Amino acid sequence: MSEPENPTPQQQPQVTTEVVVDDSGTVPSYSNFCRVTATPEEVILDFGLNPQPFAQGRQDVKANQRIVMNFYTAKRLLTALGMTIQRHEGTFGSIELDVRRRAHAPQQAQTGPKGVVE
Repeated sequence: MSEPENPTPQQQPQVTTEVVVDDSGTVPSYSNFCRVTATPEEVILDFGLNPQPFAQGRQDVKANQRIVMNFYTAKRLLTALGMTIQRHEGTFGSIELDVRRRAHAPQQAQTGPKGVVE
């Protein structure tokens, strides 16, 4: 008499998802200011340009882009930005957020094309 075979669970085929982004109509813009607000359902990011980011007193900044997303997308964005910053700092060193410390940090000579120091 033969032993009964142990049934093996059927393996699910691995499904890969590929997202292709068409950025041909995208208009790039620069921002050095971001305000983050939220409702119970959404996260709102307002981006703008602060022409004098280190000025004292009142600063009027015109927001020129608003991105509204749900919290699931916001958390995925947080994860993606965190991974991107970690990779950048691993390659180029720590990003100092305190402007006073950055001002006193030793400056490294930057080389331009053909190794010319600028």
